[in-house]
Amino acid sequence: MTLTTAVDHKAARPVGLTAGHAPAGAGKVGVMLINLGTPDGTGFKPMWRYLREFLSDPRVIELNRAVWYPILYGLVLTTRPKKSGANYARIWNQEKNESPLRTYTRAQSEKLAEALRDLPNVVVDWAMRYGNPSTASVAQRLLAQGCDRILTFPLYPQYSATTTATANDQLFRALMKMRAAPAIRSVPPYYAEPVYIEALASSIERHLATLDFEPEIVITSYHGIPKPYSDKGDPYQAHCLETTRLLREKLGWDEKKLITTFQSRFGAQEWLQPYTDKTVEKLGKDGVKSIAIVNPGFSVDCIETLDEIGREAAETFHHAGGKNFAHIPCLNDSAEGMAVIEAMARRELSGWV
Repeated sequence: MTLTTAVDHKAARPVGLTAGHAPAGAGKVGVMLINLGTPDGTGFKPMWRYLREFLSDPRVIELNRAVWYPILYGLVLTTRPKKSGANYARIWNQEKNESPLRTYTRAQSEKLAEALRDLPNVVVDWAMRYGNPSTASVAQRLLAQGCDRILTFPLYPQYSATTTATANDQLFRALMKMRAAPAIRSVPPYYAEPVYIEALASSIERHLATLDFEPEIVITSYHGIPKPYSDKGDPYQAHCLETTRLLREKLGWDEKKLITTFQSRFGAQEWLQPYTDKTVEKLGKDGVKSIAIVNPGFSVDCIETLDEIGREAAETFHHAGGKNFAHIPCLNDSAEGMAVIEAMARRELSGWV
């Protein structure tokens, strides 16, 4: 698959990018990349707004609101914005004054628009589930450009109700306010797609070749979810384990070389295990000197990969006695990453273009 050259960020239009030219009078097809979200700044107020929206989502926090809201507004939103803001400040894209997640998601949208220029009537745009640009505003933008069909692309390889489902929920909330709503398709989870596994394996091999050490163990660290969510039927854990199994098979590694862990737990309840931080600490204490961590569940690098893994996990490993640590970047807008996005978009656009 050949990908076209990325458009220049400064020259690209800040709104939807048209791939090809639509015949007169024909309805267009929108492709909406949707990522989790990002605060607009690292200060207390933008962090408070972002965290309030994120942590008020009943798909994310399933506690009864009468129980959760006093905790959220009385404790979490009075303390966490400052701490989270400091973490974001360490990874902030100072040139663009935005988080890397916004930078990379925009770049993915621009490159996909370029790659799909052979498809007339297709308009590519990007949105956030939480924060800006909002899903509702981008849906309106696509409609204003003549789109009567939208392919929504939640940028989560593994399905979870806390990610893919709530992204689609938000789009349909926007549609509920429209008199003439477009037809909708959603890109399904792609955790086992050969193009995705191939991209991950290629990215890992390419990055490891640049290191001056060979990791004894490589960890696939996925964002965790509370264990009760999984127990109730969320397929996320099974999807993650299957991604690791296929990746292990592709790389020709055994179960000791490539292992699975879960990170980013929040609150007191049990989350999916084994935990990334505890595993990294134990490896260091057990005498393992060299490790690498990759995040297959994240389509782009963000606070959970750049700071939580790139900084916190590295510090934990070194303090526990480890010597060599490497964080393997996410696919981002790399050639491998864009091959995945383009392949999935083209497949799901079939019959519409």
